[in-house]
Amino acid sequence: MKVLLTNDDGYGARGLRALYSEITKIAGTIIIAPEKESSASGHAITVFDPIRVEEIYDNGNAIGYAVAGTPADCVKLGLTVILKEKPDLVISGINLGPNV
Repeated sequence: MKVLLTNDDGYGARGLRALYSEITKIAGTIIIAPEKESSASGHAITVFDPIRVEEIYDNGNAIGYAVAGTPADCVKLGLTVILKEKPDLVISGINLGPNV
């Protein structure tokens, strides 16, 4: 199983890293998340600005990509540009604080 993991709190968020740590035990997992916190951006996508993508590492191992864009940009880029094969599942979270 292949899982794309994203959030709106940024790739360095504790919740995202905790979820990544657990999901990698049962599935191939890649993080594609915003480079910085971008809560409350909803379904927004970047239209006019360039979007930078940078590989991210944990203990020297590549674990995914930080995207200079919104959470929707992350998933869209993951599905259409970054990943060679579509994931079986896309998960967004774990988010910091209350979310509705």
